[in-house]
Amino acid sequence: MALRVHNTLSRKLESFKPLDDKNVKLYTCGPTVYNVAHVGNWRAFLFYDLFKRYLSYRGFKVTHVMNITDVDDKIIRDCQKTGLSREAFTKKYTDLFLEDEKTIGILSPDHMPRATEYVGDMISLIQSLMDKGFAYRADEGVYFRVSAFKSYGKLSGIDQEQLLAGGSGRLTADEYDKSSVQDFALWKFHVPADGDVMWDAPFGKGRPGWHIECSAMARRLLGDQLDVHMGGVDLIFPHHENEIAQIEPVSKKRFTTYWLHNEHLLVDGKKMSKSLGNFYTLRDLLAKGHKPLAIRYLFISTHYRQKFNLSMEALHSAEVAVKTFDEFLIHLQDAAAENDNPKLPRLIAKTEKSFQKAMDNDLNISEALAHLHNFMSQINKLRAKLSKKDTKEIKDFMLRINTVLGVMSEHKDEAPKDILDLVAKREMARKAKVWKESDAIRDQLKVKGWYVEDLPQGPRPRRIE
Repeated sequence: MALRVHNTLSRKLESFKPLDDKNVKLYTCGPTVYNVAHVGNWRAFLFYDLFKRYLSYRGFKVTHVMNITDVDDKIIRDCQKTGLSREAFTKKYTDLFLEDEKTIGILSPDHMPRATEYVGDMISLIQSLMDKGFAYRADEGVYFRVSAFKSYGKLSGIDQEQLLAGGSGRLTADEYDKSSVQDFALWKFHVPADGDVMWDAPFGKGRPGWHIECSAMARRLLGDQLDVHMGGVDLIFPHHENEIAQIEPVSKKRFTTYWLHNEHLLVDGKKMSKSLGNFYTLRDLLAKGHKPLAIRYLFISTHYRQKFNLSMEALHSAEVAVKTFDEFLIHLQDAAAENDNPKLPRLIAKTEKSFQKAMDNDLNISEALAHLHNFMSQINKLRAKLSKKDTKEIKDFMLRINTVLGVMSEHKDEAPKDILDLVAKREMARKAKVWKESDAIRDQLKVKGWYVEDLPQGPRPRRIE
């Protein structure tokens, strides 16, 4: 079965076929670094990561670009409140984002361009649009002439009559709602409120609008045509609609083949809001004691086109699910059968085929996870009939699937010698019923980051996570 994805542009499922065979050019909208990323942002970033990982699992070579927006209206507003330079202000939040990205197991993009590094490309693109009659100079800056691009609205589905009725005005703000279909700013001339944030351009000193940034960076790093562009549904209009409008009049080519968008995140069934007290960052959840792998599992376990509801109960369930993987991999070591189990190869092949079939169906992650949990349940019933070779094949399979999911711990099967020696001494004390000594050794192990699981097969040291 071929991979199929829901294309926002066509509003239907389509077979996935990159322009260049197995080479995928992927652009994802990254953070605007004016604050710490909240959990709604992380729902999108984890969606990107899951899709990219699955493409790699299916044999595609992915070139991934994700931008860092380090100049826009919000950044200028907030950095001035702090008294920091734009550079120092955005570096602080960029560094925090990169730390959080690593914490939650997101694979780094191949390129992570900062908008301010590509202002020259933005100026060139704006000039091309002006030369072709798609942009014009006004008192406040340079604007895109929406009425000149006849395909405007094809991604968001904006009604053409509404477009013509609203297209006579101009919008300077970077962000605006769907009712504001008007000419939008490509370049904003410098005003005192911008402080020292400005660049020289042939059409006047100023700074780029938000929308032109992604168009210019995507074009420079991936060319005129992308295979996939991803983002949250809130970016369909105006941001992604405007990206198309800024590129296609210049390139004369379809900008992106597949547009994939994830739905909103809710918290306890409500829209996340500071006023409701349900606004969380990743760091907030970690401070409450939730583990990164559990957070990751929860965020990827709901289909990307469904609204995702975050609750503490759901996080607890995710922690149980992650622990199930953990226990499963650890207890594989208990296998001791002399002969290989003849049922195993077919069971692994069937499960992997089912997992892939589900994921090929527009990343049906819930069905894919159900197949994986069913596999673990069947293996648990066969454990007494598994050989060491069998367990290696099972572990290899699970870790292969984990290249997609990224939710399983990488266990070190053997503890260091000093830990094994302490475990042996503790076992001797237990057998001699010298409980005080046994408890003292247990405390020593805890200080070193280990505890002992007492199993029928004997004691087993395990790391404290």
